Amino acid sequence: MPEMNVDELTAIDVHTHAEISKDGHGSLSPELFGASADYFKAHGHRQPTIEEMAAYYRERKMAAVVFTVDAEHATGHPRISNEEVAESCAEHADVLTPFASVDPWKGKAGVREARRLVEEYGVRGFKFHPSIQGFSPDDRIAYPLYEAIQELGAIALFHTGQTGIGAGVPGGGGIRLKYGNPMLVDDVAVDFPELRIILAHPSFPWQDEALAVATHKPYVYIDLSGWSPKYFPPQLVRYANTLLKDKVLFGSDYPVITPDRWLADFDKLDIKPEVRPKILKDNAARLLGLGGAERTADR
Repeated sequence: MPEMNVDELTAIDVHTHAEISKDGHGSLSPELFGASADYFKAHGHRQPTIEEMAAYYRERKMAAVVFTVDAEHATGHPRISNEEVAESCAEHADVLTPFASVDPWKGKAGVREARRLVEEYGVRGFKFHPSIQGFSPDDRIAYPLYEAIQELGAIALFHTGQTGIGAGVPGGGGIRLKYGNPMLVDDVAVDFPELRIILAHPSFPWQDEALAVATHKPYVYIDLSGWSPKYFPPQLVRYANTLLKDKVLFGSDYPVITPDRWLADFDKLDIKPEVRPKILKDNAARLLGLGGAERTADR
């Protein structure tokens, strides 16, 4: 199994999607996937296999966190197997780190699966998309799952803000935007004080709420995926440069946004030279425990 050499990496992308399985099964229904493509103006973008993702990031001397979304309860669409994602990432461990996704509605079965995925498959974290999965992050239905993730020392990554998935579909495809408010994750950070949490994306229209939670709770981080940096709200840039310089993470949302595009726009942002490497690699390496980096709280 290849090993990751963090020192040789230029960046760590903490937010990429496995959109298609080895047998061609998509992570979303065609209707929802089409809406997402419309939203991101990403029609015609390829759905790379995990092997292709590895080659893409290896060529750029970058690493990536890979996950899918399990929303079977709310959408009725079968997920891509977490085991497949983890096994495929293990074949390319020099550049890929596996996260999993477990639908909170699966209850005790989901908790057992989460434990098995960490203990037997080396999964480092779990992706939640409350709007698609149809639950509020502070709903007690998810608490046994959070408890297991905290106990296992894994990370919980929450989609926050608006989502392109379901955009333009009547009724938004049943997706409720209110569950993307990052303030709903504040209760999770209170009730699971040792749980490492990532608030994914600039959290439109709740950017200030995300900044408030991340500055107040020592184990809450923000990733910058899903938006081109040229559209970042000014307060997000200001906090990334100052109070949150150790807690902001590079993420692209690949394949709908490529790291090439993201990084080209990031180069034009007014980010302090000493902060850039933190955002692009160092903060993620520490949070993920890669390359011998020790995980610490950033207060």
